[in-house]
Amino acid sequence: MNTIVKKEHGIDVAGNSGFVGEYLLYLLAAASDVASADFHAQVRERGLKVPEWRILACLSDTDGQMVTRLSQLSLIEQSHLTKIVDQMAVKGLVKRRSDDRDRRRVRVYLTESGRVLGLELVEAARAHEHAIVKQMRPGEAALLKQALKHIHALYGAGLSALPEETETTSR
Repeated sequence: MNTIVKKEHGIDVAGNSGFVGEYLLYLLAAASDVASADFHAQVRERGLKVPEWRILACLSDTDGQMVTRLSQLSLIEQSHLTKIVDQMAVKGLVKRRSDDRDRRRVRVYLTESGRVLGLELVEAARAHEHAIVKQMRPGEAALLKQALKHIHALYGAGLSALPEETETTSR
């Protein structure tokens, strides 16, 4: 396997043995940043911003999401998401409709052009992921996904990242 060392913002992440280079959360963010760069360039070439891509991807999985749920899935704060959805509606990619059971709730749906663009980008994202996975050792991607899903399940369930304090005696 060829080891490829990429630099993020001029920093050789692989060669940094200090705190940052070993800090799990930094490594997750830095790996995501460098691994996503080429695909995000494709997204921008299609006239979208990365948050718009995330919304299209989420709606491609399950159309008609409530705004609150779409905010959680797309990792976009709800008030910011509302503005992005407005911009996407102007572009003709999504439309809003009141929920059939509760008119106060809003659901977001793909338009036909939004669905086509979303599915095209999902396929491009799959191909991009496949290219990354091909460079990894056998089974490594599956283990990484499993570990990340575990972290998400732990902390997405509201568990604290800090260990429980133990009772200590001070003198």
